[in-house]
Amino acid sequence: MSSEGFLKEMQDIGEKFLLKLQKLPKAEPVEIASFFVVLLFIVTVLVLTIIACSCCCSSCCGCGGRPDPRHRKSQVLPAAH
Repeated sequence: MSSEGFLKEMQDIGEKFLLKLQKLPKAEPVEIASFFVVLLFIVTVLVLTIIACSCCCSSCCGCGGRPDPRHRKSQVLPAAH
């Protein structure tokens, strides 16, 4: 998909979202509740993605951009009998 197609698609989604927000005060309670459930799901996914990426990035790279030497894998040797 080209960048122009992607931008057009995002603009269409944004326009639909704004239209839905404008109609929300006149909507039925079930429609309002379902809208907020979907919105809560989207926000939750975004927040969890940000948390996962920040935890992963901070554990492997640290703040300096180099891998943290404490997180190196060590080779396990068999126990001597």
